[in-house]
Amino acid sequence: MPDAGALTKLTPLESLYGGSGGEELPLGPELERLYGRLAFPQARRRTYVIANFVQSLDGVASLGIPATSGGQISGHNEHDRMVMGLLRAVAGAVVVGAGTARSVPKHLWTSAYIYPALEDSYAELRKKLGLSDLPLNVIVSARGEIDPSQRVVQGEVPVLVVTTKVGAQRLAEDASIEPSRVRSVADNGKIRARDVLAVVREVADPEIVLLEGGPHLMADFLGEGLVDELFLTISPLVAGRDGTERPGIVAGREFAPDTPLWGRLVSVRRADSHLFLRYAFADRETQDQRSLREAM
Repeated sequence: MPDAGALTKLTPLESLYGGSGGEELPLGPELERLYGRLAFPQARRRTYVIANFVQSLDGVASLGIPATSGGQISGHNEHDRMVMGLLRAVAGAVVVGAGTARSVPKHLWTSAYIYPALEDSYAELRKKLGLSDLPLNVIVSARGEIDPSQRVVQGEVPVLVVTTKVGAQRLAEDASIEPSRVRSVADNGKIRARDVLAVVREVADPEIVLLEGGPHLMADFLGEGLVDELFLTISPLVAGRDGTERPGIVAGREFAPDTPLWGRLVSVRRADSHLFLRYAFADRETQDQRSLREAM
């Protein structure tokens, strides 16, 4: 992890493209110097969902190897960590799948954890936005497969496990998590993204929810039209594939050619050979109407 001295060495992101509009967030001098302007639409239909991923130059978002994370793909890039910290700082809740959580057992989904050099700046931003000190860490697990040794369930951060009745029963038998932190949204099987979002709203009522993976959970949120924006870091790494599962940022669903989803480029930033892209998505109904017009 970067130490406090890393702050003086980090250079600002270079802005290559970006429009204006929306409500500008009060980043403060240091975050604005490093990232630039950050704004979100003022008129929001519902809880605003942003996703953050890193992928290799050849489209790999997960190496498919236990105990590895996006850090191996980004090369532990400090600018990528700085942006991750910034997005966590503006979110009331951070949502991850159980597989993602298991791959980084010591992880906390907080700004200070991912980039401690800017801990004070992140905390000041949350204060200005009227947010709690820490975002709600949400783990989605249909089978209730949560390792009780994971740091995220040790009480350092507010945590919520969204699961099924079968998963909740398993967690109750293990007694690994306080029952009040577990919510079941289905009897068994697959969990709908909209149900995850509904439970998060009940518990924390966040204006912004940050989705950090994995690819299957991203596919569910996209498929249900619940992703408003994607922040995507393109690493210069070429990861390669040899037949093992190395998914991109979406796995488990196909959209094109029948129901293609199209993003609108919002901004492009650069740090050396890393690109930081931002895309906005229309809701699913609008996407479906567009696909119908194109098919005529």
